[in-house]
Amino acid sequence: MRYDSVTEIIGDTPLVRIAEAVHGLRNIDLYAKMELFNPFGSVKDRAAWNMVRHRLADAADRGDTVVELSSGNTAKALAVIAGMHGLTFRSVTNRMRIPEVKDLLLLLGAQIDELPGRSECLDPADTDDPLTRMYHTVSAAGGGYLHTDQYFNSRNVQAHLHGTGPEIIADLDGRAPDYFIACVGTAGSSTGVARVLRRHDPNVTVVGLVAGKSDFIPGIRNIDEVHEVGLFDPEVYDTIEAVSSDEAIDGLLTLVRRCGTLAGPTGGGAYQGAVRYLRGVDEGLTERRTAVFIVCDRVESYMSYLRERRPELFRQPARAHSVRTLTGDELAAARTVDVAGAVEWIEEEQPLIVDLRSPFAYRALHLDGSVNIVDDLFEEMLRGGLPFSRRRPVLLVCPVGEKSARYAALLTRMGHPDARSLSGGVIAWRDAGAELVRD
Repeated sequence: MRYDSVTEIIGDTPLVRIAEAVHGLRNIDLYAKMELFNPFGSVKDRAAWNMVRHRLADAADRGDTVVELSSGNTAKALAVIAGMHGLTFRSVTNRMRIPEVKDLLLLLGAQIDELPGRSECLDPADTDDPLTRMYHTVSAAGGGYLHTDQYFNSRNVQAHLHGTGPEIIADLDGRAPDYFIACVGTAGSSTGVARVLRRHDPNVTVVGLVAGKSDFIPGIRNIDEVHEVGLFDPEVYDTIEAVSSDEAIDGLLTLVRRCGTLAGPTGGGAYQGAVRYLRGVDEGLTERRTAVFIVCDRVESYMSYLRERRPELFRQPARAHSVRTLTGDELAAARTVDVAGAVEWIEEEQPLIVDLRSPFAYRALHLDGSVNIVDDLFEEMLRGGLPFSRRRPVLLVCPVGEKSARYAALLTRMGHPDARSLSGGVIAWRDAGAELVRD
């Protein structure tokens, strides 16, 4: 096969059957749509190319900068495409959480702007959010930017309406699968594929997978963030279920070790979530059924993510004092304090206030007198023992109180006598009208 451009080989990825001996489903044939075989390594290659290709010639004439609010695979694909056409790519995000992706973007010549957004997804109506202000700047006509706008651009969905979905039907000999299970990120692939499958067969069951509260799986929105995504439509899905980062890694290991599929955590989460859901329907079936999930990208970009969560995979000792080792009872016993109680407690006891958010969010607005230690760094500090005196109480703060509660539980396990989490986090503090200061 010979092509004039690498972009011509985006799409037409294979559909591969997962052996019954691996998944254990007796009445369901499970297939993986192998989007990791796209030329830049992920399902986002389709959306990136479809969002930008019709505008590249004019952008090149003007010397525009391609820009996207992305810290992952969309940014990677756009950086490659922009470079191929002599354009600069600019990645705007509130936090680069995967070091390997950041390094690759820099290698590709991308500019990276980390801004103090309140969420990885943005609300265009929230004019106080610096990430939103940047969004409006790059979206303005004549501003020198080609903004692909993946969270709201219908071409994201169309890439799968005209590509991924029809390919699945063709590879199943003109039939739609009975079940389609998809992780929800920008919601482009799940929405586009689901619409095509249901046009072909209205009885297709669509399962959306999200991460649990305060959990992090690269490429998957958590159960709170997903409602902030502009392309997300809950009517697309028959059910939405949460998968954990532990489940995603378990699924990744199955795909890598048993199936010869070098899938990343998103694909692992999709596999594990699919098998968990399908086991619930498998026993009651009297006829064979077919299910499809998407392997979104490759594992190589996530070594640091895996090493942090499963050091034993790399023959490293388990890390002591980790929030991932907390039991359900320990989490339930975490001490919390509401806004009114925290105001009184701060005045009387002067606890050390630790803000676990990103430096950018902290600089935008924070509790007066707090210190900023990003959650990842805070956990590193705790591995060596308590980094501050047991004699001083500690108030932990995060956006909504989920992550801070975990660290309060961990500090309690480690012997701190009075570590508390601000219930509802900075959002509750702000909504209560309590004072916030800005750097």
